[in-house]
Amino acid sequence: MSKKRTYSELISIPTFEERYRYLKLNGVIGEDTFGYDRYLNQLFYRSKEWRKVRNEVLLRDNGFDLACDGYNIPGKVLIHHMNPMTLKDIQQRNDEILNPEYLICVSFDTHNAIHYGDDSRILTVEPIVRTRNDTCPWRQ
Repeated sequence: MSKKRTYSELISIPTFEERYRYLKLNGVIGEDTFGYDRYLNQLFYRSKEWRKVRNEVLLRDNGFDLACDGYNIPGKVLIHHMNPMTLKDIQQRNDEILNPEYLICVSFDTHNAIHYGDDSRILTVEPIVRTRNDTCPWRQ
């Protein structure tokens, strides 16, 4: 990766699809990232520091997928490191891994698409346009 991806740059991109393409990594499913040192990754995600910054990012992005208004995330909201975190980053407590400027809210499907390039599950989903009483069948 030649250039660091940033939240400031990402939110200047107008559409969900363009934001996704900005973040897309094209990795390989099953590719080792932490291997036997995965426990360090898990310890990091249970730390007080991570929980604090995770909450900040959730509030900042309103829990929307790629911080796109109207792209609600069904189920669990993931916080994605826009620049892949490495074992060295965790061991050296690199400040960037806890910096909201390099983090974004994503859905499970979007997260997998960013890492593994499966566009099919995310690019066909448009935000739902709500109308009065549309979720109340007896008031139509």
